[in-house]
Amino acid sequence: METRVVKMGRRKRIALVAHDHRKADLLDWVRFNRGLLEEHELWATGTTGLLLREELGLEVNVLQSGPLGGDQQLGARIAEGQIDFLIFFWDPLESLPHDPDVKALLRIAVVWNIPVACNRASADFIISSPLFREEYERLVPDYSDYQKRPITLR
Repeated sequence: METRVVKMGRRKRIALVAHDHRKADLLDWVRFNRGLLEEHELWATGTTGLLLREELGLEVNVLQSGPLGGDQQLGARIAEGQIDFLIFFWDPLESLPHDPDVKALLRIAVVWNIPVACNRASADFIISSPLFREEYERLVPDYSDYQKRPITLR
């Protein structure tokens, strides 16, 4: 499959998401990295975004709560090229009613080749990378053949 280049600017568009049992961990991580993160455009699903605003006073674009469509809103923004990173502290031990939405969000991040951190260690590695502080040319699969495929009705 062919690829195309999508340029990420120095100012990244970062999505922050956390399940209920991981919200305190994400808040602590954001608090520790606040100076760096406030240089970027932050997006978050409902409750997480409100907590980031209230607890840390950060400017955050807040979408719907995950179970009410926030995960899908983020997925749409990823597909439209409006999100550069996904930091998603999810709880692997908790079965949630919106698990299909969570899987869809993670899947779409992989489809469009954006960096994803699902825990504190991977989030630390992403933001400490020298690539995080500069422009970056991300290779994205060229899906034009897929989009132009013939559709047959049976």
